[in-house]
Amino acid sequence: MPKQIFINLPVHTLEHSINFFSRLGFKFNQAFTDEQSTCMIIEENIFVMLLEEQKFKTYTPKKICNAKKQTEVLLALSVSSREAVNQMVEKAIESGGKEPRKAQDHGFMYGRSFEDLDGHIWEVFYMDSNKNIQDN
Repeated sequence: MPKQIFINLPVHTLEHSINFFSRLGFKFNQAFTDEQSTCMIIEENIFVMLLEEQKFKTYTPKKICNAKKQTEVLLALSVSSREAVNQMVEKAIESGGKEPRKAQDHGFMYGRSFEDLDGHIWEVFYMDSNKNIQDN
């Protein structure tokens, strides 16, 4: 059973990515940071390794996907409220990100998404624990 999750994402310019995600309120573990990579802390046991493309290429023989043109993965983050969804997405847009689609409101779940500077799609959602899918 996994005790920690590390998501590895290629980025074009590490400094720009750190600035972008810092504006969204994320912190970084300096013990796992160098000139080409950093460890962004999502939760106590969930991390995103942001690796400049040259360093990322050392971990795989496959070609790196251009996330601005193809979808490689959807990263979903739950937050504590609808307001927190809106706040994070608005901060992302103000920091240079894009909103690829309109908000989705399913009653029991509300979500929006943003593309980071490298085109990775982050789904930010709030799920109301007092409602369930059958109520809709």
